[in-house]
Amino acid sequence: MFFVTLTIVVYTVALLLIFMYALAQLNLLFNYLASKKKTNKVETIDFSKPDEIPYVTIQLPVYNEMYVMERLLDNIALMDYPKNKLEIQVLDDSTDETIKTTFDQIEKLKQQGLDIKQITRTDRSGFKAGALKEGLKVAKGEFIAIFDSDFLPEKDWLKRTVPYFKDKNIGVVQTRWGHINRNYSILTKIQAFALDAHFTLEQVGRNSKGHFINFNGTAGIWRKTCIIDAGNWEGDTLTEDLDLSYRAQLKNWKFKYLEDVETPAELPVIISAARSQQFRWNKGGAENFKKMLWRVLKSNSISNKTKVHGVLHLLNSTMFLNVLIVAVLSIPMLYIKNEYAHLKPYFYVMSFFVVSTIIFFVCYWIMYKRIYGSGIKNFIKYIGMFFTFFSIAMGFSLHNSIAVLEGHFGKKSEFIRTPKFNINSLKDSWKDNKYIKKSISLNVIFEGILMLYFAFGMYSAFIVGNQGGDFGLFPFHLMLFVGFGYVFLKSVTSKA
Repeated sequence: MFFVTLTIVVYTVALLLIFMYALAQLNLLFNYLASKKKTNKVETIDFSKPDEIPYVTIQLPVYNEMYVMERLLDNIALMDYPKNKLEIQVLDDSTDETIKTTFDQIEKLKQQGLDIKQITRTDRSGFKAGALKEGLKVAKGEFIAIFDSDFLPEKDWLKRTVPYFKDKNIGVVQTRWGHINRNYSILTKIQAFALDAHFTLEQVGRNSKGHFINFNGTAGIWRKTCIIDAGNWEGDTLTEDLDLSYRAQLKNWKFKYLEDVETPAELPVIISAARSQQFRWNKGGAENFKKMLWRVLKSNSISNKTKVHGVLHLLNSTMFLNVLIVAVLSIPMLYIKNEYAHLKPYFYVMSFFVVSTIIFFVCYWIMYKRIYGSGIKNFIKYIGMFFTFFSIAMGFSLHNSIAVLEGHFGKKSEFIRTPKFNINSLKDSWKDNKYIKKSISLNVIFEGILMLYFAFGMYSAFIVGNQGGDFGLFPFHLMLFVGFGYVFLKSVTSKA
């Protein structure tokens, strides 16, 4: 009976935490919809007056980017901004032959009149944060724009972002990510689906009400004095962007999010690349929860509602752990439900929590509709995409839960870069990419075991109880089987 009680308690707590997260998402949806009705006129820098145009430094933190480096530099060279007020820093921590090829390309760009330099380090301490901090020491700009190697900002990007710094309280202007290879595969489609929700629902929903948002590590621009005032870049977490964002906002700097400015980028096209990115984001989120929780709760300068949203924001990645707990315990709960008749009232109450899924379904539909439009055809496509996304997201829950647990328990690991491919269509091949790791993680084996476990869950629906089975959890177990099956098979067949 102890096992039954423990299972019920843990399962219930995990469901409650997921429900709380769903309610927070619903609140962000209301904020998002309300923001669309507002027209906020703000004073901006007048680019017709040369004296008002500030000096900008563009920082490009790179590390072994053979396949996208030329594309990145060619694109940045097109930036439409006065050359006498623009500096480009290539923060190059590379350890391969791209050090030389990048140097050669930079020399050619200098001949075009660009103020561009390659800054290299022999000691990669702090990883990306360390490179940004090193570049900041010699940066000429009053404002610091940052782009990862797979981002391709439009040439008017600075003219659409810098003007908002007329407000001296604004420390960061962040833009929305676009996806140049959104339709490459199921994997890129579901990544785009999730990121679109973050860059609309979450960023706008929080920013419109003055709650904390995060600089997303790229495609944004900082006021240099804001970085320094907040304590500069620190490399003690894997998400240095979230860390500095919270420290800056706790110092009362404002963040401006521009949904209408899209910065295209490349999504990971193979599952090993997506794994490394997901691991870093989720572990870094947990590390920042540990680092920032008490600073947020003890702050006297922010409202209680902002504190609640801040805590839930920092706990975002931990939702994967709750999903995994609910998934694994759902099969024992199926048997408990059909063995202990006196617990039926409890299970009737628990069925209420299906409303969490309904909330997510509604929230994501609003975001999907914004990009693809409404109508019955798009809604049917959305239903398929929603359940595909949820299935594969749950398939990643073991991998991401390990990352979260490592973050909460303080296990340190290196900053693993996400391999870039320069791939836009199915005709392009990634198999010769030299940065792909060839080994299969032990986690993949456990994902295969979980695939079989949830197949057993589906089978159990037919045999439990004495009333011809219980199919209430069958759709859930089917999605889990599909999700873990996809992640397992893709990981094995790609050998990465």
